[in-house]
Amino acid sequence: MRIGMLTGGGDCPGLNAVIRAVVTKGEGIYGHEIIGFRHGWRGLIEDETMELSVTSVRSLARRGGTVLGTARTNPFKTEDGVARILDTLKRQRIDALIAIGGEDTLGVAAKLGEVGVNCVGVPKTIDNDLSGTDYTFGFQTAVQIATEAIDRLHTTAESHDRVMIAEVMGRHAGWIALHTGIASEADVILVPEEPFDIDEVCARIHHHHATGANYSIVVVAEGAVPQEGTMTLQAGGVDDFGHVRLGGIGAALQGEIESRTGFETRVTILGHILRGGTPTAYDRVLGTRFGITAIDAVEQGRFGTMVALRGEHIEIVDIHEGVDVLKTVDRDLLDVAAVFT
Repeated sequence: MRIGMLTGGGDCPGLNAVIRAVVTKGEGIYGHEIIGFRHGWRGLIEDETMELSVTSVRSLARRGGTVLGTARTNPFKTEDGVARILDTLKRQRIDALIAIGGEDTLGVAAKLGEVGVNCVGVPKTIDNDLSGTDYTFGFQTAVQIATEAIDRLHTTAESHDRVMIAEVMGRHAGWIALHTGIASEADVILVPEEPFDIDEVCARIHHHHATGANYSIVVVAEGAVPQEGTMTLQAGGVDDFGHVRLGGIGAALQGEIESRTGFETRVTILGHILRGGTPTAYDRVLGTRFGITAIDAVEQGRFGTMVALRGEHIEIVDIHEGVDVLKTVDRDLLDVAAVFT
C-alpha cells in the first residue's frame, strides 16, 4: 500500500517519534510505501510531499518539532479544499492516510472518512484535552518544562518579595496548569474550567503573605477567564477553526494583582517554550507506541479510528471518541490542588 501521513495543528514533543515508528514498521515490516505530506492539510491541498524511509527517519525520536512541518489549515474553510485533497490522494495513489493531530486535525480526518478517505488518527495535543485517550504525548514534556521553569521563578520571587505569575498553555482545559502548579508548589492555580474572582485571588495572596511568606507563585492557563464583570480582557482574532487567538491573561493579572495588593508583581509567559525541544523519555515511548498501533490499524483495515492510551494499553477506538467531547480536568485533581492553594 501507499500510505500518506501528516502532522497538523501546533507542534509538540513526540511527533517525530510517531513518524519514525510508522515508517519503520510500515516499510520495514509490512513493506508499505509511506508518503509524507508537508504542513498538515495544506500539504494535501497543494500536493506538497516529502520522501520518508527507514533510513531517513533514523534517530528522529529524540528530536522535537515535526520533520513534516505543520499548519492550522482547515480544508473545509478553504476554497475547493476537500476536492483538492481528494485529487491529491488519487494522483498520489494513496490507499490510506494517517493524520497526527488534535481535535481539529482529527475532526477533519473524521469528516474525510465520511466521503470515502481511509483515515487513521493519532491523537496529539500538549493540552491533554482529547477525550478518547488517557494521555497524549507532549503533555508530560510540557509539564516537566513548565515545572523546571517555575522552580527557578521561586528563587527570584523570594529574593525580591514578589508575586510571580507563570502563564502556561491550556486553551479550554487546565491539565498543564494543574499538574505544573501542584508539582511546583504554586500558591494560586487558575484554569479555564473554573472562572476566577480576582478579589478572591488577591485575598489568597494577602493571606499567604500574612502567614509568613514574602512571595507568591501564580500559575494560570492561557484560557483561564475571570468571572463576568470582575476583569476586562482584550479579545483576539480567530484561526481557521474559529478558535480565538489567546494570550494576555498573565499580563492582565499582573496589573490587577499589583494594583489591588500593593505587592510587586511580574509575569513570565512560557507559551511556545512548552512545545519545543527534546521530548521526555515518556513521550518518546508513548509516541512510538501510538505510531506502531496506527500502522497496525492501517494494515488491519480499521479505518475511521484513532489510537488511544487506556490505562497501560494502546487501543484502537472510533475516531469520534477523540473529537466529540472535550476532556476537561478531573474534579479530584481540582480538589487536590485546592488543599494547597
